Amino acid sequence: MTDPAAESPRCPTCGAPVLAHASFCEACGQPLVPTVPPPTAEPSDGSQQTRRLGVRNSQLATCPSCGGTIDADGYCQTCGAKAPSAADHYAESPSAWVGGVCDRGRQHARNEDAMALWADDSRAVLVVCDGVSTSADSDVAARVAATTAREVLVAAVTGGTPLAGAFVEAAAAANAQVVATTAPDSTNAASATLAAAVVADGRVHYANLGDSRVYVIGEDAGQLLSVDDSLAQAFIEQGMTRAEAESLPRAHAITKWLGRDSTEIVPRVGEQDFTGPGWVVVCSDGLWNYASSPEELAAQLRDAAADDDPTAVAERLVAWANARGGKDNITVALARVGTTAPKPHSLGDTVPASGEEPPEHG
Repeated sequence: MTDPAAESPRCPTCGAPVLAHASFCEACGQPLVPTVPPPTAEPSDGSQQTRRLGVRNSQLATCPSCGGTIDADGYCQTCGAKAPSAADHYAESPSAWVGGVCDRGRQHARNEDAMALWADDSRAVLVVCDGVSTSADSDVAARVAATTAREVLVAAVTGGTPLAGAFVEAAAAANAQVVATTAPDSTNAASATLAAAVVADGRVHYANLGDSRVYVIGEDAGQLLSVDDSLAQAFIEQGMTRAEAESLPRAHAITKWLGRDSTEIVPRVGEQDFTGPGWVVVCSDGLWNYASSPEELAAQLRDAAADDDPTAVAERLVAWANARGGKDNITVALARVGTTAPKPHSLGDTVPASGEEPPEHG
């Protein structure tokens, strides 16, 4: 009987048997020239763990390097390359006046930010969540929190529910989903921040929990509407300048968050009228790390706004943050609307009393 291995192609470098459609030798790693096209692979059953990792690591079906098939484990069956995650960089454009971009940044191994947008001709919902990188499965926490909060807020907008209560309901529902994705025995429960804005009837309604932010940027001025739940904000409330407080070593330690180990999930909420042309900006700290004050962000937004396409503007802001170092994940969600009145009016702030320093998380 003829030995089948003797008829198999062999690597010209090390002599190991190789597949005729392979683009590299699995024994020595040297590149090969395939002699037949790659086979059309049937979907792999795989283990539950493999399928779970495949969904999280890559939602791509075709390898961007060689055109081969990406298996459930997130690797190309032909060239062996790991496929980039679809979550590393994505955009949403629900309408011509609303759009956003979510990006992994330059220094993080994965994207732990998430956004979820909705819009019709005159109303919009923008949600941004930032997974706490020190917690397990923070990327999953951000994703389920963002999509859950969006659905609750869209139902409120389309159903006429008062938005102050809807934000509280959205945070509670998002928290429940984050808890549901956390292993019961986890000692480092998944957690995430939440920032959201609803634009309707000449007004922006907003809420936040953690340190993702909501701004309104007009043609001549900008305004930070949300108030961080962070150690930096606690020091600002005690009289420290923003620049000094945000430069402290533990500035980004948050004092409120979504997750099983959270003790307070009621967000700060407020609303603000707008009149002239401008932008509502909902973003993670991956952007405002480099432009924290409304004036700094307004300057960057003016430079980025070569046109009125919000997704294109968001792409430019993300590219700018990456050019500055991209030390964190970056999410920018934009709605092209109007400028603000001088001072926002609150629907129910939950600002800690001056002098209190809540427990750290982040």
